[in-house]
Amino acid sequence: MTKQIIIVEDEPLMREELEQIFQKAGYLVTCITDFHSVTETILQIPFGLILLDLNLPGISGFQICRELKQKGTLPILVLTSRDQIKDELHAFNLGADEYLTKPCRKERLLARVSNLFRRYEGREHLLEGTNFLLDRQSYTLYIDKQSVILPKNQGKLLELFLTHRGEIIKKEELCLTLWNTTEYIDENALQVNLSRLKKTLKSLNIQQKIEPIRGIGYRMTADGEEQ
Repeated sequence: MTKQIIIVEDEPLMREELEQIFQKAGYLVTCITDFHSVTETILQIPFGLILLDLNLPGISGFQICRELKQKGTLPILVLTSRDQIKDELHAFNLGADEYLTKPCRKERLLARVSNLFRRYEGREHLLEGTNFLLDRQSYTLYIDKQSVILPKNQGKLLELFLTHRGEIIKKEELCLTLWNTTEYIDENALQVNLSRLKKTLKSLNIQQKIEPIRGIGYRMTADGEEQ
């Protein structure tokens, strides 16, 4: 299957040059030109490597990096004119996998991209937690060199929380995920399923926690701390 590159670059000439480089190298290329909902747009595209500029109109590349890493496992290569070490370290702290400064030799860029794809091979279906990975196909949870297959309902809930990390998830959406309906919300059944997931996370020493938002729903904290 042809590997995909998603270019997030606002400078037209640079964007076109990058597009040509990767198309000639045999990659499928998608260019982002609307910067109002970048994260949502990227998450609708089949798995690909994100080539991310930091200086974008209306939104910071740092914010995009943070949001993408919170919602899934995608390789991110930052390609920017910002050559300060503090920017590079900040990008890595947010989850960026590579950091290159412009101008960058074509051969170096292609080599880094190829290496990143090798590192992510087989991880298309994995979601990252703070100290674990979840396979969203089999609901297998990987932590501390062990693997645990979650019951289906626990896997569904954990996947939902991981893809909406830090966001409040309404009870209706939780019920839709579990039972494919919102016509009747069974509070007791919902509580039982949430309690089982919480117990599992605690038993595995997983740092993230699920907290109730009174009268609305629940959310998973980013690092186990109250928000």
